[in-house]
Amino acid sequence: MDLEKLKYPIGKIQIPTLITTKHIIDWIEVLEKFPERLKTLVENLSETQLNTPYRPDGWTVRQVIHHLADSHHNSYTRFKWTLTEDKPVIKAYFEDRWAELFDSKNAPIKLSLDSLTALHAKWTYFLKGLSNHELNQIFIHPEGNEEVSLKENIGIYAWHCNHHYEHINQLMIRENWK
Repeated sequence: MDLEKLKYPIGKIQIPTLITTKHIIDWIEVLEKFPERLKTLVENLSETQLNTPYRPDGWTVRQVIHHLADSHHNSYTRFKWTLTEDKPVIKAYFEDRWAELFDSKNAPIKLSLDSLTALHAKWTYFLKGLSNHELNQIFIHPEGNEEVSLKENIGIYAWHCNHHYEHINQLMIRENWK
């Protein structure tokens, strides 16, 4: 199979230049439903299946699940910084190194599934209350000093949910686990 298709099963991220209210509502809905969709997808996987990489030289299913909790926690914090500071330069992190830590490689997935459930409930409640002015606030990503608006970041993380969901889903289809 094509390595690019394994890396990007839903394609690379494409955020529209003009972000509409409909985009934001749809993206928040993805975030809201994601924890339950993910839990339903992975709840019956064995330890061997959880420790299977989704692609050659890729993370295991377990690492992907723990990465999702880590990444989404970081993103939620970036929203808070952006609304309480003036154009904050966010703290980037080495997600590949985080994925190699003991908990990412060994912890029960229930820990991250529970974390995602709680975080996404709080996050989507928060997002639904933001004004247009707040959604247009920006943070600066230190890689390239890229300015990212909060409304763009909602789209980025809706894509991120679907991107990693499909990593696992496509592996399960290829391996006949479904």
